[in-house]
Amino acid sequence: MSNSSNAPLPFDQLTEAIKARRSVYGFISGLRLDRADRGEAWSSLPYRPTFIGDIKTGVLHGGVVTAMLDESCGMAVQLALDGTRAIATLDLRIDYQKAATPGLDIKAHSICYRVTRSIAFVRSTAFQESEGDPIASATACFMIGANRTNMMSEERMNEGVLPLLEAPEDPTSAFANSPFARFLGIRAGNDDILVMPFSPRIIGNPILPAIHGGMTGAFLETTAIFGVTRELGVSAMPKPIGLTINYLRSGRALDSHAKVSIVKQGRRIVAFEAQAWQDDATKPIASAFGHFMLRKTPGIDEE
Repeated sequence: MSNSSNAPLPFDQLTEAIKARRSVYGFISGLRLDRADRGEAWSSLPYRPTFIGDIKTGVLHGGVVTAMLDESCGMAVQLALDGTRAIATLDLRIDYQKAATPGLDIKAHSICYRVTRSIAFVRSTAFQESEGDPIASATACFMIGANRTNMMSEERMNEGVLPLLEAPEDPTSAFANSPFARFLGIRAGNDDILVMPFSPRIIGNPILPAIHGGMTGAFLETTAIFGVTRELGVSAMPKPIGLTINYLRSGRALDSHAKVSIVKQGRRIVAFEAQAWQDDATKPIASAFGHFMLRKTPGIDEE
């Protein structure tokens, strides 16, 4: 089915278009739209070893949840519209409530509860066995008519050979224990700046092409974990509590760079800011603010 006339789509056709014409990362990750209603999406993501954030625990990387919630919220927004307009994430706020249980799929229920002429507002819950026992919740804002592309009117995006979802082994890497960070190709550069090379695997909008907002969010979160752990000299990875991502520009088909700074630290809680850019550090593509929980560390004052 093609919508070359860019005419509004009947709801059943819109649902099928969303299933067939999504991000490259969404397809290779295995994310599925399981059920749809007007402005409402139920999705699921299979557990895969590449999604692990720390091989010592088997727990998923927080960026996997971020990317799933970002795309699931986007599906809910499209289901509230008519298939004629492009959308883009403006901001995404995630509260992590507990670690995902290794080996179990993740599900999400996203609701677009208000649409104005230019902005759509969404809330979402990620869970495994019961929606009443969430692993994370999110709120997001999306711009409507963000650009002149319309993925709903293009040919199917899942045809042809898609890039593999794999994490090459690299025992000397700073991310040797994080398969998902290795999948993203993240490496440490100079001055504690991290680099995420552009790859077809991290594309969100394949027409522009533009980097998936969830991938940018995952990159910022990885940067924050790496930087906070190194600066504080702690051995255990900090636990994400909350993360707010502001999307400032489209991530183009270029390498991305990011750096974190600690805003405030206490015995258990650290507040941080992170920023990502591409070819010009004065023109960030996204910024993030959030909190981590640390294990008790001697030498850090109590809040």
